[in-house]
This record gives sequence, C-alpha cells and structure tokens, in this order.
Amino acid sequence: MLKIRNLETSYGKLRVLRRISMHVGAGEIVTIIGANGAGKSTLLNTISGLIPAKSGEMDFNGRNILKLSAEKIVFNGCSLVPEGRQVFATMSVRENLLLGGYVMHRRKQKYLINAELDKIYDIFPILKERGRQLAGTLSGGEQQMLAIGRALMAQPKMIMMDEPSLGLAPLIIKDIFRVIQKLRDAGNTVLLVEQNAKAALAIADRGYVLETGRIIVQGPSEDLLSNRDVQRAYLGRDIDSGL
Repeated sequence: MLKIRNLETSYGKLRVLRRISMHVGAGEIVTIIGANGAGKSTLLNTISGLIPAKSGEMDFNGRNILKLSAEKIVFNGCSLVPEGRQVFATMSVRENLLLGGYVMHRRKQKYLINAELDKIYDIFPILKERGRQLAGTLSGGEQQMLAIGRALMAQPKMIMMDEPSLGLAPLIIKDIFRVIQKLRDAGNTVLLVEQNAKAALAIADRGYVLETGRIIVQGPSEDLLSNRDVQRAYLGRDIDSGL
C-alpha cells in the first residue's frame, strides 16, 4: 500500500531523514520506534504532506504522492492522527468529527456522513455521549479517541498515528491499543509511531527502528522484541540480564 524509497527530508540545511526505505502492506500494523529526535514524527509529517520531502520516492496505493499537498493525500486515503491530538478545543465533539468528514462533502457523498458517525460511535461510545461537549473539556484519553475518530471520518485506506499513548494513563493506553488492533482486524492499515516500544511491538505485525534519521533495524515484531540491541536501547532490559 505504501512504498518509500530513499526518502530524505530537511529543515533548512539540517538533514533529518536520511535515505529512508520502507513499506506498509494492506491490512498490517507497522510500527516505527526510536528515541526522541530520531525523526519519527518528521517521517509521518512527510508522508502526510505537511513537510515537503527533499528527495526520494513515495507511492501510496499505486500513486506517486511525493509532491502532493496534504489535502490531496487525505483525499487519496491517507489520514494522520497527530502527536498531541490537536483537537479543535472550542468546537464540540460532533463538530470535530464532522470536520473529519470533509472529504465526503467534497466527493458529494454527504449522505454517508451519518453512517460514518455511527461507525465512530460504535468504536468510541463515549464520543456519542459527549457529542455536544466542547472538545477542549474532554480528558486526555477522550481527546485521543476524538482525534482517531476524526481521522477515521475521512474513510482512510491507511491511518497513521503519532504517539497515541503520549500522556495517557496505563488503562487508557490499553484501551487505545485494543482499538488499534480492532482496526487492523477489521481490515484497516495502520502506521504507528510510538515511543512505548514494547506496547507497539506487542500489537504490530512488523517494525522499523529509526535512529538519527536512518532505519537501522527492521523485521517482524517478534524478532525485534527478541533483538538484544533493541531490548537494551528501547525496551529497558537486556536479553542476558533476565530482567
């Protein structure tokens, strides 16, 4: 579904992504793990068109998206749940979700909006209860649910999530990760950036380890979980230590 070859992204003269090559297959959860500053968010923002790539190739669902605007990339079926949720605080929960359905307005498919809302409410019943409440008054976990629901309203073929567990309580994190698994089980494709490497690899099919803008390790999640270097650097334990 997504194929990236030799992708490079810079902020001015500072090169952040260095010859990134990776792929995401339909129906997979693929996770990208790495330390702060490794370039994980920059990668998602480049894929989504928010940051222009300097060079390389990006094909999504058979189309070259390297030079497309963020809006056109969403229209092609790739949605981003940004780091920090970034809900519209002074708008209601329902209004936030309807903004996510803007794609259906442009496609002259307004008749589908209520059906999509019902799907989101099935996934996150609390959002239906909070429909008239201002998004800024929701808890952190509820805002994360809203951000995911808003992205799903665009009917994406692939949904990208940037640090969905950030700042959330452990029980809420478990709920969010269960939802991500259910999305995959329902046939959705997920590209997940997550600093909680253990939790991400536990639900992902495959993973990439990003370090200073380069992919240094990749493979099935089980292999990464048992990799000595990955364990030591990102899982907080050493394979030989027994911890």
